[in-house]
Amino acid sequence: MPELLKPDLYALKGTTSAPERPSLKGGKCAHCGFVFFPMQGYGCEVCGRSGDCLQSLALRGSGSLIASARVHMHNPVPAAAMADVKPLEAPFTVGTIKLDDGPTIRTLLVDAKERALKPRQRMMSKLVPVGSGARTILDLRFTPAS
Repeated sequence: MPELLKPDLYALKGTTSAPERPSLKGGKCAHCGFVFFPMQGYGCEVCGRSGDCLQSLALRGSGSLIASARVHMHNPVPAAAMADVKPLEAPFTVGTIKLDDGPTIRTLLVDAKERALKPRQRMMSKLVPVGSGARTILDLRFTPAS
């Protein structure tokens, strides 16, 4: 059974409208309707409500690319901090994506050629293996929609 690198941020299970893609664990303010990511209990960014007003909401793993950047030099996390996870090696691409459900996120992109990426391009969530040992560890990335 695969395990998620960051289970507080995303889930293997998709949403009702997008069951084939991993979902993001966001939230919604029951008072004003503001949708946010990640889920948090500090208070709504719009109306300030907290407590029971902040409800968990699974967000679809789809959206539109706003911008992207190719990283060529990277200071990786020390190996001891995440012994079972392969270190992220440059070059890699980071994207800013406006999710269909509302929030804007910054995430790693995979299966994307830098020159082919265009603003407003459709992007989808994808789980990729990042484990370095016998354990199957998956992390969330976004990829261009086909």
